[in-house]
Amino acid sequence: MSLRAARRAVALGLVLVMCVVRFWLMRLKGPRTLERRALWVQATSLGILNSMGIQYQIKGHPPARGLVVANHLSYLDVLILSAAMPCFFVAKAEIDRWPFFGKAARTGGTLFIDRSSLASAEKVSEMISERLRLSVPVLFFPEGTSTDGSSLLRFHSRLFEPAIAAGAQVTAAAVRYVIEDGTPERKLCWYGDEAFATHLWKALGVAGFSAEVEFGEPHIYPHRRVAADQTQAEIEAMRSAYDLVLQ
Repeated sequence: MSLRAARRAVALGLVLVMCVVRFWLMRLKGPRTLERRALWVQATSLGILNSMGIQYQIKGHPPARGLVVANHLSYLDVLILSAAMPCFFVAKAEIDRWPFFGKAARTGGTLFIDRSSLASAEKVSEMISERLRLSVPVLFFPEGTSTDGSSLLRFHSRLFEPAIAAGAQVTAAAVRYVIEDGTPERKLCWYGDEAFATHLWKALGVAGFSAEVEFGEPHIYPHRRVAADQTQAEIEAMRSAYDLVLQ
Protein backbone atom coordinates (compact mmCIF):
# COMPACT_ATOMS: atom_id res chain seq x y z
CA MET A 1 0.00 0.00 0.00
CA SER A 2 2.73 2.47 0.93
CA LEU A 3 4.63 1.77 -2.32
CA ARG A 4 1.48 2.36 -4.34
CA ALA A 5 0.80 5.58 -2.43
CA ALA A 6 4.37 6.79 -2.95
CA ARG A 7 4.25 6.08 -6.68
CA ARG A 8 0.98 7.94 -7.06
CA ALA A 9 2.25 10.81 -4.90
CA VAL A 10 5.18 11.31 -7.28
CA ALA A 11 2.82 11.23 -10.27
CA LEU A 12 0.53 13.71 -8.52
CA GLY A 13 3.44 16.06 -7.89
CA LEU A 14 4.40 16.01 -11.56
CA VAL A 15 0.82 16.76 -12.58
CA LEU A 16 0.69 19.75 -10.24
CA VAL A 17 3.92 21.13 -11.69
CA MET A 18 2.52 20.76 -15.20
CA CYS A 19 -0.72 22.50 -14.23
CA VAL A 20 1.29 25.56 -13.17
CA VAL A 21 3.19 25.51 -16.47
CA ARG A 22 -0.07 25.23 -18.45
CA PHE A 23 -1.53 28.16 -16.55
CA TRP A 24 1.36 30.45 -17.45
CA LEU A 25 1.35 29.24 -21.07
CA MET A 26 -2.33 30.15 -21.23
CA ARG A 27 -1.31 33.81 -21.27
CA LEU A 28 0.30 33.28 -24.68
CA LYS A 29 -3.11 32.48 -26.18
CA GLY A 30 -4.92 35.55 -24.91
CA PRO A 31 -6.56 36.90 -21.74
CA ARG A 32 -7.00 34.42 -18.91
CA THR A 33 -10.76 34.88 -18.66
CA LEU A 34 -12.85 33.17 -16.00
CA GLU A 35 -14.15 30.72 -18.59
CA ARG A 36 -10.61 29.77 -19.66
CA ARG A 37 -9.60 29.37 -16.03
CA ALA A 38 -12.47 26.94 -15.52
CA LEU A 39 -11.21 24.91 -18.48
CA TRP A 40 -7.72 24.95 -16.91
CA VAL A 41 -9.17 23.51 -13.70
CA GLN A 42 -10.93 20.81 -15.71
CA ALA A 43 -7.69 19.79 -17.48
CA THR A 44 -5.83 19.78 -14.16
CA SER A 45 -8.50 17.63 -12.52
CA LEU A 46 -8.34 15.08 -15.33
CA GLY A 47 -4.57 14.86 -14.89
CA ILE A 48 -4.86 14.39 -11.13
CA LEU A 49 -7.48 11.65 -11.51
CA ASN A 50 -5.18 9.81 -13.92
CA SER A 51 -2.21 10.17 -11.55
CA MET A 52 -4.27 8.69 -8.68
CA GLY A 53 -5.63 5.86 -10.82
CA ILE A 54 -9.23 6.97 -10.34
CA GLN A 55 -11.70 5.83 -12.98
CA TYR A 56 -14.86 7.88 -13.26
CA GLN A 57 -18.19 7.72 -15.03
CA ILE A 58 -20.71 10.42 -15.89
CA LYS A 59 -24.44 9.71 -16.03
CA GLY A 60 -26.90 12.25 -17.35
CA HIS A 61 -25.99 15.52 -19.00
CA PRO A 62 -23.64 18.02 -17.32
CA PRO A 63 -25.25 21.47 -17.59
CA ALA A 64 -23.55 24.27 -19.51
CA ARG A 65 -24.76 27.05 -17.22
CA GLY A 66 -26.87 27.81 -14.15
CA LEU A 67 -26.44 26.47 -10.63
CA VAL A 68 -25.34 22.93 -9.76
CA VAL A 69 -25.64 21.43 -6.27
CA ALA A 70 -24.12 18.15 -5.12
CA ASN A 71 -23.67 15.97 -2.05
CA HIS A 72 -20.26 16.28 -0.43
CA LEU A 73 -18.08 13.31 0.53
CA SER A 74 -14.50 14.50 0.10
CA TYR A 75 -12.15 16.94 -1.65
CA LEU A 76 -12.14 14.23 -4.34
CA ASP A 77 -15.64 15.43 -5.28
CA VAL A 78 -14.10 18.61 -6.67
CA LEU A 79 -11.88 16.61 -9.02
CA ILE A 80 -14.73 14.40 -10.22
CA LEU A 81 -17.14 17.28 -10.80
CA SER A 82 -14.45 19.43 -12.45
CA ALA A 83 -13.56 16.57 -14.77
CA ALA A 84 -17.22 16.22 -15.71
CA MET A 85 -17.64 19.89 -16.65
CA PRO A 86 -15.97 23.29 -16.39
CA CYS A 87 -17.49 25.07 -13.38
CA PHE A 88 -16.89 27.59 -10.62
CA PHE A 89 -16.94 26.24 -7.08
CA VAL A 90 -18.08 27.85 -3.87
CA ALA A 91 -15.82 26.61 -1.06
CA LYS A 92 -15.32 27.26 2.63
CA ALA A 93 -12.91 30.08 3.43
CA GLU A 94 -10.38 27.78 5.13
CA ILE A 95 -9.43 26.23 1.78
CA ASP A 96 -8.16 29.60 0.58
CA ARG A 97 -5.35 29.24 3.15
CA TRP A 98 -4.25 25.76 2.07
CA PRO A 99 -0.72 25.58 0.60
CA PHE A 100 -0.83 25.47 -3.22
CA PHE A 101 -4.41 24.14 -3.43
CA GLY A 102 -5.90 27.34 -2.01
CA LYS A 103 -4.12 29.53 -4.54
CA ALA A 104 -4.93 27.11 -7.34
CA ALA A 105 -8.61 27.15 -6.40
CA ARG A 106 -8.74 30.96 -6.32
CA THR A 107 -6.87 31.13 -9.64
CA GLY A 108 -9.45 28.77 -11.14
CA GLY A 109 -12.32 31.04 -10.13
CA THR A 110 -13.44 29.49 -6.83
CA LEU A 111 -15.51 31.73 -4.56
CA PHE A 112 -14.70 31.43 -0.85
CA ILE A 113 -17.34 31.81 1.83
CA ASP A 114 -17.14 32.15 5.60
CA ARG A 115 -20.28 30.28 6.57
CA SER A 116 -20.32 31.90 10.02
CA SER A 117 -20.55 35.38 8.48
CA LEU A 118 -23.76 36.83 7.07
CA ALA A 119 -21.75 39.55 5.31
CA SER A 120 -19.60 36.91 3.59
CA ALA A 121 -22.69 34.97 2.47
CA GLU A 122 -24.24 38.13 1.02
CA LYS A 123 -21.04 39.02 -0.82
CA VAL A 124 -20.70 35.53 -2.29
CA SER A 125 -24.37 35.58 -3.31
CA GLU A 126 -23.70 38.76 -5.28
CA MET A 127 -20.71 37.13 -6.95
CA ILE A 128 -22.77 34.04 -7.81
CA SER A 129 -25.33 36.34 -9.45
CA GLU A 130 -22.57 37.75 -11.65
CA ARG A 131 -21.17 34.31 -12.51
CA LEU A 132 -24.63 33.02 -13.50
CA ARG A 133 -24.44 35.35 -16.52
CA LEU A 134 -21.47 33.37 -17.86
CA SER A 135 -21.55 30.18 -19.92
CA VAL A 136 -20.04 28.16 -17.06
CA PRO A 137 -22.15 26.79 -14.17
CA VAL A 138 -21.59 27.62 -10.51
CA LEU A 139 -21.41 24.63 -8.15
CA PHE A 140 -21.71 24.44 -4.38
CA PHE A 141 -22.33 21.82 -1.69
CA PRO A 142 -25.50 22.77 0.22
CA GLU A 143 -24.72 20.45 3.15
CA GLY A 144 -22.00 22.90 4.11
CA THR A 145 -19.50 20.15 4.98
CA SER A 146 -18.43 16.70 3.85
CA THR A 147 -19.94 13.56 5.40
CA ASP A 148 -19.33 9.80 5.60
CA GLY A 149 -21.97 9.22 2.91
CA SER A 150 -24.42 7.35 5.13
CA SER A 151 -27.00 10.14 4.77
CA LEU A 152 -27.33 13.70 3.53
CA LEU A 153 -27.41 16.65 5.88
CA ARG A 154 -30.27 19.09 5.39
CA PHE A 155 -29.44 21.45 2.54
CA HIS A 156 -28.84 25.10 3.42
CA SER A 157 -30.92 27.30 1.14
CA ARG A 158 -29.24 30.74 1.22
CA LEU A 159 -26.95 30.27 -1.81
CA PHE A 160 -29.86 29.11 -3.95
CA GLU A 161 -31.26 32.65 -3.86
CA PRO A 162 -29.17 34.08 -6.75
CA ALA A 163 -30.52 31.38 -9.10
CA ILE A 164 -34.08 31.94 -7.89
CA ALA A 165 -33.80 35.69 -8.42
CA ALA A 166 -32.29 35.27 -11.90
CA GLY A 167 -34.70 32.54 -12.99
CA ALA A 168 -31.66 30.35 -13.65
CA GLN A 169 -31.82 26.59 -13.89
CA VAL A 170 -30.71 24.47 -10.94
CA THR A 171 -29.29 20.97 -11.49
CA ALA A 172 -28.77 18.29 -8.84
CA ALA A 173 -25.67 16.06 -9.00
CA ALA A 174 -25.08 12.88 -7.00
CA VAL A 175 -21.49 11.78 -6.32
CA ARG A 176 -20.56 8.28 -5.18
CA TYR A 177 -17.43 6.11 -4.83
CA VAL A 178 -17.01 2.38 -5.35
CA ILE A 179 -13.94 0.49 -4.10
CA GLU A 180 -13.17 -2.66 -6.08
CA ASP A 181 -12.72 -5.00 -3.11
CA GLY A 182 -16.10 -4.04 -1.66
CA THR A 183 -14.71 -1.74 1.06
CA PRO A 184 -17.40 0.74 2.15
CA GLU A 185 -17.50 4.14 0.47
CA ARG A 186 -16.75 5.90 3.76
CA LYS A 187 -13.08 4.88 3.51
CA LEU A 188 -12.71 7.52 0.79
CA CYS A 189 -14.88 10.10 2.54
CA TRP A 190 -13.08 12.94 4.26
CA TYR A 191 -15.04 14.01 7.30
CA GLY A 192 -14.66 14.74 10.98
CA ASP A 193 -11.24 15.78 12.24
CA GLU A 194 -9.01 13.70 9.96
CA ALA A 195 -6.08 15.72 8.61
CA PHE A 196 -5.99 16.39 4.87
CA ALA A 197 -2.48 14.93 4.41
CA THR A 198 -3.40 11.76 6.31
CA HIS A 199 -6.51 11.19 4.22
CA LEU A 200 -4.74 11.97 0.94
CA TRP A 201 -2.04 9.39 1.69
CA LYS A 202 -4.73 6.85 2.49
CA ALA A 203 -6.60 7.63 -0.73
CA LEU A 204 -3.40 7.31 -2.76
CA GLY A 205 -2.92 3.85 -1.33
CA VAL A 206 -6.36 2.42 -2.14
CA ALA A 207 -5.84 -0.42 -4.65
CA GLY A 208 -8.61 0.50 -7.05
CA PHE A 209 -11.73 2.57 -6.94
CA SER A 210 -14.03 4.41 -9.26
CA ALA A 211 -16.25 7.44 -8.96
CA GLU A 212 -19.54 8.30 -10.54
CA VAL A 213 -21.37 11.58 -10.85
CA GLU A 214 -25.00 11.51 -11.95
CA PHE A 215 -26.74 14.67 -13.12
CA GLY A 216 -30.46 15.17 -12.81
CA GLU A 217 -32.64 17.30 -15.05
CA PRO A 218 -32.35 21.08 -14.66
CA HIS A 219 -35.27 22.90 -13.04
CA ILE A 220 -36.28 26.48 -12.35
CA TYR A 221 -37.63 26.83 -8.80
CA PRO A 222 -39.98 29.44 -7.31
CA HIS A 223 -38.32 29.65 -3.88
CA ARG A 224 -34.91 28.82 -2.41
CA ARG A 225 -36.30 26.48 0.28
CA VAL A 226 -38.22 24.55 -2.36
CA ALA A 227 -35.04 24.30 -4.43
CA ALA A 228 -33.01 23.07 -1.46
CA ASP A 229 -35.55 20.45 -0.39
CA GLN A 230 -36.24 19.13 -3.87
CA THR A 231 -32.61 18.88 -4.95
CA GLN A 232 -31.78 17.09 -1.70
CA ALA A 233 -34.58 14.60 -2.32
CA GLU A 234 -33.40 14.11 -5.90
CA ILE A 235 -29.81 13.40 -4.86
CA GLU A 236 -30.96 11.00 -2.14
CA ALA A 237 -33.06 9.16 -4.73
CA MET A 238 -30.17 8.91 -7.21
CA ARG A 239 -27.82 7.53 -4.56
CA SER A 240 -30.43 5.10 -3.21
CA ALA A 241 -31.21 3.81 -6.71
CA TYR A 242 -27.53 3.06 -7.28
CA ASP A 243 -27.27 1.21 -3.96
CA LEU A 244 -30.24 -0.99 -4.94
CA VAL A 245 -28.51 -1.94 -8.20
CA LEU A 246 -25.45 -3.14 -6.25
CA GLN A 247 -27.52 -5.38 -3.96
